[in-house]
Amino acid sequence: MIIQWMDLGIFAFQSVKMNDMITPLSRDGGFVHNFNAGPSILPKTVLEEASKAILNFNNSGLSILELGHRTPLFQAVMDEARALVRELMQLDQDHEVLFLHGGASTQFMQVPMNLLDEKETAAYADTGVWSSKAIREARLFGKVEVVCNSAATGYTTIPKDFAVPNDAKYFHFTTNNTIYGSQWQKIPKTSNPLVADMSSDIFSRVLDFNAFDLIFAGAQKNMGPAGVNLVVVNSNILGKVKRSIPTIMDYRNHIREGSMLNTPPVFAVYVCLLTLKWLKEQGGIPAIEKLNNEKAALLYSAIDASSLFKGTIVPEDRSKMNACFVMKNPALEASFLQFTKERGIVGIKGHRLVGGFRASMYNALPISSVAYLTKLMKEFESRIP
Repeated sequence: MIIQWMDLGIFAFQSVKMNDMITPLSRDGGFVHNFNAGPSILPKTVLEEASKAILNFNNSGLSILELGHRTPLFQAVMDEARALVRELMQLDQDHEVLFLHGGASTQFMQVPMNLLDEKETAAYADTGVWSSKAIREARLFGKVEVVCNSAATGYTTIPKDFAVPNDAKYFHFTTNNTIYGSQWQKIPKTSNPLVADMSSDIFSRVLDFNAFDLIFAGAQKNMGPAGVNLVVVNSNILGKVKRSIPTIMDYRNHIREGSMLNTPPVFAVYVCLLTLKWLKEQGGIPAIEKLNNEKAALLYSAIDASSLFKGTIVPEDRSKMNACFVMKNPALEASFLQFTKERGIVGIKGHRLVGGFRASMYNALPISSVAYLTKLMKEFESRIP
């Protein structure tokens, strides 16, 4: 079956003022511009509210860290967090929202454990480290057909022309590749259930989230702190495998218990709630997408106009979340890193597998930080003979 495409489109939205997008102060009083790939920047108001809750949550006299997870106080947190995910994504009633332990890497095996029998085949796209790891885990539970692979280009492209077998139980892909800086700009539309690892671009752009049968995402990029994982699953695809699934690994059990099958990561869920509330206050996903597009355009324009820097991903596949680039003269990279570090830039060193630089521009990063980085790039370039 030949892939069809579901175009993301170009959305026109009324400009929304983005409040509270101020980076935290460093210990010496200077501003820190946080481009870390994850755990990453959180909104200032979220940090302030979370810090208050550590001492006294909701005037209960208890810290959020010592709150019983089955108390009405925390039940309200979990209920509101799940409801906000549903609202922001505009989910239908078939899709369930779960907050689970284990991060996205646990989902590499939990997805096939719940969806794939031993003699069945799942289709996967290999576009980088995280999809490769997902493929390896899926092969423990059934057959895997890698229907597209961008390894030949050094993972600098996103596959365009490929087919998914009609009998594949699902098609799995990673929407944004944090290490390499590539992103699917068009979401493949197939007749097979669609499974997406959205760990590094969740809530960053408008999508038809109901078109996905299973979405998972570690919180520590766009949604909250490390320690919790969001799963959005269409309940209609569950309960079809023949194997016995361990109780804690069966999505159906978590759905029945409202994400309270066992003790959830209470503090991490609470910070996710605060971040989701912040996102709604900014105007939701449409407003944050507009800002993310502006940030990415600003940085990539500076890279393309530079005589020192160059992008590593083909322009049509560049990530709006993780901009990866190198210097045309690699001998200058250490000097540029030191130059930016001394001026309050944090987290732009590239992943150890690819080197160079990586500027992660997640939802909470203000556009002023991107403008400041581009200013330093130009200033450094002016100093080179």
